[in-house]
Order: sequence, then C-alpha cells, then structure tokens
Amino acid sequence: MPAPAIGVAVSGGVDSLVAAFLLKQQYKQVFGLHFTTGYEMHKPDINQLKDQLKMDIITLDLSEPFEKKVIQYFVSTYARGKTPNPCMICNQKIKFGALLDQAKKQGADYLATGHYAAIVNALTHPDTRVHNPRLEKATDLTKDQSYFLARLSRDQLASILCPLSGFTKDQVRTLAADNGLTPVIGKESQDICFIHDKNLADFFTDKIGLTSQPGPIIDTQGRRVGTHAGVHAFTVGQRRGLDCPASEPYYVRQIDPATHTLYVGFKKDLALKQMTVDQMVWHDDRPEPVREVAVKIRYRHKEAGATLTRLGSTGRVTFKNPQYAVTPGQTAVFYKDRQVLGSAIIQ
Repeated sequence: MPAPAIGVAVSGGVDSLVAAFLLKQQYKQVFGLHFTTGYEMHKPDINQLKDQLKMDIITLDLSEPFEKKVIQYFVSTYARGKTPNPCMICNQKIKFGALLDQAKKQGADYLATGHYAAIVNALTHPDTRVHNPRLEKATDLTKDQSYFLARLSRDQLASILCPLSGFTKDQVRTLAADNGLTPVIGKESQDICFIHDKNLADFFTDKIGLTSQPGPIIDTQGRRVGTHAGVHAFTVGQRRGLDCPASEPYYVRQIDPATHTLYVGFKKDLALKQMTVDQMVWHDDRPEPVREVAVKIRYRHKEAGATLTRLGSTGRVTFKNPQYAVTPGQTAVFYKDRQVLGSAIIQ
C-alpha cells in the first residue's frame, strides 16, 4: 500500500500546529491547508507558519460556501425560533466538506485537524479490519470534541485523521514549547466565530436588515408578565434579558417568531421527559431501532441516560430523568460508552 498523502488544516492555533508537527514525524507527504471564511478578525502570518512547520501551506478562500451553508443556515434557523449550533454545520459542510474536497484535489488521501476526538478507520487502525469507520471520544475527556464531529458521515470519517486524540491539552502545550511551535493567532475563540463583538440582534440587522420588534412575554398561566425587545435575541433556557419580577427567575420555554412572543416559566417548567429529533446521522451497525443510550443535548451538557427509538431519519428520545432547556435546533449526540452512535437535530 503506497504511503498516504496528508493535508492538515492549519489555523495558526497551538492544536493545529502540534497536529501538523506530529504528522510530519509519521508521514513523508504532509502539507498544510489554511482556509478563510471572510469573517476573520485577525489573519495569521502564513510565512511564519511555513517556517515553523517547514511545510508547504495552501491558502483557500471558502467564504462563498461558508456564507451559503453556515451563515444562511444560522440566520434562517434563528428566524424560525430555533437555536442552531453553527459549529456542527461548519464541520459537516465546510471543514470536512468543502475543505476535504479541496484537500483531495490537491492530492491528499486524508485530511487531518487538531480536534480532540478519535477516528477509527483503515489508516488509524491498519491491523484490524475496519469495515465501517467510527467516531469515539478523545483520551482527554475534559477537551473531548467528538460532539462537534457527530454530524459527519461514514464517508467523511473514512478520510479524516485527528492526531491529538490520545493527548491531553497540557501535553499538547508541552510538545509545542519543546519544539518551538508558537501560535500565530490570539486566544482561541470559545464562542461563535463570526459574531465577534456584536450581539445577535446587531448581527441579524447587518445580515438581513432584521430590526428588533417588541412583543409580549407570556407565563405558563397565559398571563402577560412583560415585554421583550426582539425574539431573535433569545434562546430556549435563557434567563438573561428577561426583566420580569417574580417569586423566582423566569426562563424562556418557547419562542414564536410569527407572533413575536416569548413563553416563559420557572426552572421546573423547563424539565422535559421526552423529545423528538430528526435529520438522523447514524453510525452504529446494530439493527435494533430501540437503544439504551447516553445523550448530550448540547456540548456542555452532562450525558443523560435515555431510550432512543429510531424511525428512519427521525426519532423519539425518552430520558430516564427529565432534562432542562431542551432546545429546538440544537444537536443531540448519542453515545454508548466512548463510541458516538449518531446524532440528530432536536425538534
């Protein structure tokens, strides 16, 4: 089997630098790929990256597909009163969609990134017969990013490498320091990369001319308890921004953009025993449609035990214990121990 060519996504941060460094120690044909979206506040010095990594780096402009597939999705989903996770779509459509396609056009057999997740495929496990690629949690569970890759297809997983899967963040920082690898971007973003210093209302105004329209805030008894400045600034489970005095804090339960209405309740009112999902991406080979799973309803959510009943591309999730702030538009990711079984969009 000929040695594979590896394209590695290089952002300029410490994780992608170390991922590229590790791959160069293992494979002969490794080159870098740096893509832009049109929303960057600071652009890294590509020549500095080339000097540090001692490899060629190709710069790609992916602003057009990013606008069409991520920004438009984000805006249209919010306009329907749901709360999307744009990172999930970016990974599915841009990093491991458009960028993977470009990497292969440049001669790469695989695309690598600095994600903390484990990919089991023919290259990462050559001594075993991997019939179908799968996604698993990283060794460092405090940094595990398998959640963000759970919308990828098996075809995508077959062409992906995550060389940091067995490392902790501290080990990555030490590797960087020991090998003269210095990040060429500022602090890595923990928020939506294209919002920057704007709030959501300002972003929507700039993108589609959406202006804030006040509307009623309704409690569980159907009483109007306040007025908001615009529904697109809120998400299910949000407490901040609801200026409605009560015996305990109100939280957003439901959003109706058609009538500009926010429905609110106390924390106990946000607990749900069951939710429906659709747009299922499923990786597990076992045929049974009813499974006991652990499910995350957002990235920082603690896994909850549940029963998943799959009905084609849709499903019903019944939690063992009620869960708070189940948010339409967010991604539910299903686990069995360390393995990602699949994912779906909460309805």
